[in-house]
Amino acid sequence: MATPRSVAFYTLGCKLNYSESSSISRMFENNGYSVNEFHEGADIFVINTCSVTDSADKKCRNIVRQALRISPQAKVVVIGCYAQLKPEEITRIEGVDLVLGAAEKFRIIEFVESIGNAPSKGMMMAGDVREANQFVSSFSMGDRTRSFLKVQDGCDYKCSFCTIPMARGASRSDTTAQVIENARYIASQGIKEIVLTGVNLGDFGNGTEVIEGISHKKNELFIDLIKKLDEVEGIDRFRISSIEPNLLTNEIIEFVAQSKRFVPHFHIPLQSGNNKILAAMRRRYKCELYADRVRYIKELMPHCCIGVDVIVGFPGETDEDFWETVRFIQNLDISYLHVFTYSERANTPAAEMGQVPVHIRRQRNDVLGQLSEVKRKLFYERHQGETRSMLVEHGHSNMELTGYTDNYIKVSLPYDETLINQVVSVELGAFDVAGNLVGHIVSSEIIV
Repeated sequence: MATPRSVAFYTLGCKLNYSESSSISRMFENNGYSVNEFHEGADIFVINTCSVTDSADKKCRNIVRQALRISPQAKVVVIGCYAQLKPEEITRIEGVDLVLGAAEKFRIIEFVESIGNAPSKGMMMAGDVREANQFVSSFSMGDRTRSFLKVQDGCDYKCSFCTIPMARGASRSDTTAQVIENARYIASQGIKEIVLTGVNLGDFGNGTEVIEGISHKKNELFIDLIKKLDEVEGIDRFRISSIEPNLLTNEIIEFVAQSKRFVPHFHIPLQSGNNKILAAMRRRYKCELYADRVRYIKELMPHCCIGVDVIVGFPGETDEDFWETVRFIQNLDISYLHVFTYSERANTPAAEMGQVPVHIRRQRNDVLGQLSEVKRKLFYERHQGETRSMLVEHGHSNMELTGYTDNYIKVSLPYDETLINQVVSVELGAFDVAGNLVGHIVSSEIIV
């Protein structure tokens, strides 16, 4: 029988997954497949999964059902973190044909073409995660304005709540030369912003690379990478997606403060504002170090946006511990929060600890969600009346366009198709009904 020739993707989870889905879709295109939108249906559906929370696992099941409602005869392939962690469980999901682990997903064409149209329900190719020891370059191209560029993968940290090392393997990273080459290619496609992504981005260069079966220690560090990227022509902005506070050195902060292209925006995981809980999480810093990082950033870049990840309801977190976290964050000059409600993950030390009742976890999430909105609004208000650069993106209608300033303030503009994917200078005005700031173009001249 003929090999199926169309494929559609559904991606769950992080920016890293999006970069990999995009690269895998280009692999299909290069092998003669047409890449369809998910709702259009296809001969093959690829579901790239996440496993940070229980809901991500459940979402995978729902997406399989959706895919088969659209194209009942389609082959369904599941990849990603959930596929590596629980491949046998996924093979039992009705409608799944093939499950590929971390070391196998970039050989997806080979596996898909080996099954063709033959009956193949529940096939599994997911080896030991230690076999995922090669770095595979990936970057997204689906958004005309920005690209997620993967520069690092895996993690050597052993946080007690996290399954990522089990899902993605040991820390490894691209070469600086290859990252530069990828950035130049992305620039050639007219994309204006690159977001650097990885599991533990600040660990770039600290891992190993395997050359002809032999592991070699790398010598390039993250600071070396960003200094070289700053010289890449054709990219207006580089954004650092997330970086551990213990790896965010003063040298990195100082470099971003004077950089030509790296924007004043850091996303720094905190997870808890209580040192007892940080120790139980096996994090590699204390609150004092985190506060010092924020203080130094704001000293050099008062306008800098700082995002924070926090986990609520971690095992052993008392009311007193939680409210200490709230007070700690209230006193930090940060701009927004990403709040995660702790959920037990199999085979992690935290899953064996005394659990906080689920309803209390949810209540704590609500509290920090409200605090996040207060912080975001205050940050926006502080910059009203200023003029900043904005990358204009697609609008949700023909009534307005939206985009982000260099320091990650979301701005709305009257619709003008000629502005899409351009960096313009805007004065930041009042809040609109969506909570964005209304922008007023200072000059019709596009910033280059």
